[in-house]
Amino acid sequence: MKKEKSKKQPYDPKMTIYPYTEKTDGHYLPVKYQKPIVFDKDYPYVDKSFKYKFLHAMLRVATVVVAFPVVRIATGLKVKGRENLKKYKDVINGGVMSVVNHVHKWDFICVEYAVRPYMPWIPVWDKNMRGENRFLCRYSNGIPLPVGDLRATAAFGKAIDGLMEDNQWLHFSAEGSMWQYYMPIRPFKKGAFTFAVRHNKPVIPMAFSYRKSSGLRRIFTKKPSMTLTIGEPVYMDTSLNKVQAADKLTRDSHAAVCRLAGIEPEENIYPPVFDNTDRIDYYTDTYGK
Repeated sequence: MKKEKSKKQPYDPKMTIYPYTEKTDGHYLPVKYQKPIVFDKDYPYVDKSFKYKFLHAMLRVATVVVAFPVVRIATGLKVKGRENLKKYKDVINGGVMSVVNHVHKWDFICVEYAVRPYMPWIPVWDKNMRGENRFLCRYSNGIPLPVGDLRATAAFGKAIDGLMEDNQWLHFSAEGSMWQYYMPIRPFKKGAFTFAVRHNKPVIPMAFSYRKSSGLRRIFTKKPSMTLTIGEPVYMDTSLNKVQAADKLTRDSHAAVCRLAGIEPEENIYPPVFDNTDRIDYYTDTYGK
């Protein structure tokens, strides 16, 4: 089986070594503190209370004033493709979903910076929503992903459906977990795309890629700088039934993210097997060797 080839990705992969798990959706960073919050069928996944709106507004101000500059410096962030936000303004205002490779603890702040003034809703790993950064995650339009409770999952799905019906922007890290500075694009979970198909919403692909750091950043860190590229919308195939359309949208979105990251999917491995965390034979291959 051939492997995906990278046209870009110029930095030395040996500079960043992390304990990636055997499963492609595995988590390896520990969450230090877990507050006993229960995400059940009665939890307000989309909180419309005055308290939430007030704290969200206050955090937004702090994010723009403090978090955006700090994260940009910490990651060396550059953004490409912002012209697509203007070009497809009418599409976005009609409600969209976006996906990105999940490669940094604070990459959701990078996404918020890149798509400003839009503020997407972001489903978040349940442990992060109970952990030490739960306030930041929750009041940045975070929605906890319930685990092991079918009625809670149904309530979560109903909340997502409501946002789609209200023409909101939903942002998913479709790989299912964060692998810091990982270069290949891992398999996508199909679940996120079923919402897009159910409501006939386009998907905006985004991709983090890397470049050698320069200037002062090169002096203080060996980590690569990050580039976030915003692509053009990917649309569902309305000639297919919903199951087939979700499959195809998952594959098309994965391929779009690959190309934005400078990776051209080979014909014989496209489409990738999604929802299959055992496919690590080429997803964990390191480019540049």
